This record gives sequence, structure tokens and C-alpha cells, in this order.
Amino acid sequence: MERRYASHPNEVKQFDTDRLRKEFHIPKLFTPNQLELVISHEDRLIIGGAHPVDQPVPLETDLKELGVGFFLERREIGIINIGGPGTVTVEGTVYEVNNKECLFVGMGNKEVIFNSTDSTQPAKFYLNCAPAHQSYPTAKTSLGEADSSSLGDITSSNDRVIHRLIHNEGIQSAQLVMGLTQLKSGNMWNTMPTHVHSRRMEAYLYFDLPEDAVVVHLMGEPTETRHLIVRNEEAIISPSWSIHSGVGTSNYTFIWGMAGDNKIYSDMDAVNMKDLK
Repeated sequence: MERRYASHPNEVKQFDTDRLRKEFHIPKLFTPNQLELVISHEDRLIIGGAHPVDQPVPLETDLKELGVGFFLERREIGIINIGGPGTVTVEGTVYEVNNKECLFVGMGNKEVIFNSTDSTQPAKFYLNCAPAHQSYPTAKTSLGEADSSSLGDITSSNDRVIHRLIHNEGIQSAQLVMGLTQLKSGNMWNTMPTHVHSRRMEAYLYFDLPEDAVVVHLMGEPTETRHLIVRNEEAIISPSWSIHSGVGTSNYTFIWGMAGDNKIYSDMDAVNMKDLK
């Protein structure tokens, strides 16, 4: 498991492109038949990917980093499949998790195993795992069952649908919040006008991007913005003090996950467009 430390905004002002990418960009999450994990000291969120092709991939790692006896002893995890059909086995119970479906697994579950249904169309399970103080039941949901809303319009190039999956009115968790946003064809901007939420950090996974397309992810304090070039199936760590917005060379989909002091999706501090620099 790779470790990323928290950074102070005054320090980040001095970072060049290479340093920004080393601290906040996660370029590789889906390696065949492996589990890839990055733990961030921003609210101790773990960002990961499980890509079973022709063999199962268990949720296991060197536990010294976590100081526990098993992975979810004091943690909960949200799982969203961005690949072909697959299954997640939790303590012997098998859950079918197809493309863009979400499974939540609460604290205290010892066995979590990822499988693909068809090795020619393998599953890609994206993971967000946060510390938990209480155990909540394993639960599954789909985009059709989610609390969804349409925002933006084509004139602003941000016509999109936001699907809230793990949140106060959906799948219950101790602190993890997750969802998925789909930009419609011809739309490229997300989260603009932008905001920060100093009470929660956030992680983004961009996907459904053509091979030659990129997203310019905007980060940093509103008056000290920086950018990162992100490609298909790459992730970003967003500290609580940072904006998190982006524009692509085509439309795309992204998964957002949050951890911190509360689970209120609407708890955000808007940034006036005139204040951006």
C-alpha cells in the first residue's frame, strides 16, 4: 500500500508539476489480478482498485500501516464497479456488482473477495475505504435506485446527472460518502462554479474517457489554483482546503468519495467566480 502525506496549502503553492503529481495524482489503480491501494493522510482515506481477471482478488494488505488484525476491523468500504460484470463475496455471501453498481461493506467484515464473471470482460472495482466508529450493514444499490438529480445546462457545458449512492438518504455509513456524476455528450465542465468543504476531503476517479482524451483537474486554494492533467481511470486526492473542478476534451464520468466530519452532501462553501485566480 502506497502512502501519501497531507500537505499544507502554503507549501503546495511552491510545488512544480512533478511534485503536484506525486502528492495528489494516482495514475494506476487497475492491475490484472491485483489489489492496488493508496492511503492518504487526508482523513486516512484509502483509494484503491481491484481488477480480477482470471483469479479472485482478496481485500488484503500489509496490516502494519493500519495497526489492526484484518482490513475492515476499524474501517468501512465503498465499492463501485467501472468494468464488466463481477461479484464481491462478503463473509461467504456473494453479491453481483455490475457496471456502475455500488456495494457498501461495513466495519467488522473479515472476508471480502473480488471476482469477475467473464475474464474476457473483467470487472474493475474502484474502492474508497474510511475509518469507522460504528458498523453498518452490507448494502447494494444501482444508479436507477440512487438519489439522482440533473444540474447545469449545455450553454455552460456542464449538463450532468449526479447520483448519490452512499449518503444520509441512501446507503448508510459511519462517515463515508460516495457517488457518481455523468456528464452528457457535448459537456465538459464539472463542479464549476466551484467550492471547498473544509470539513471533508474528497477523492475523484475519472473514467469513461476516450484513450486520447484528458481532463484538466483544477485544485488548490481558490486564489492559488493549480492544475493536473488526468487520463482515463486515474484518480485525484483533494484536500479539504482545495477546490476540485475540471474540464475535459470530451465528456466523461467521475466517482467522488468523501470522508471527514459529516455526511451532509450539501455542506460546501461556494467560491465566487470573481475570486478565482
